[in-house]
Amino acid sequence: MKNLLAFLLGIIAGFVAAHFLNKDPRGAELLADIDARIEEFTGRIGEAYRLEEARRSSADDAPAV
Repeated sequence: MKNLLAFLLGIIAGFVAAHFLNKDPRGAELLADIDARIEEFTGRIGEAYRLEEARRSSADDAPAV
């Protein structure tokens, strides 16, 4: 139970810190940069997944030798 409470307090503290960081123009710029990097990363992961899915799909359609 203590671990759950510590986990929830950590999440709440993170949201509060991000809120105050976002109020400052430099902090907002930092958060925007972090968000852009995360979006770039998730975009690359999604693209790689779709390419692999297409590769596997085309391999399944190929006739067996």
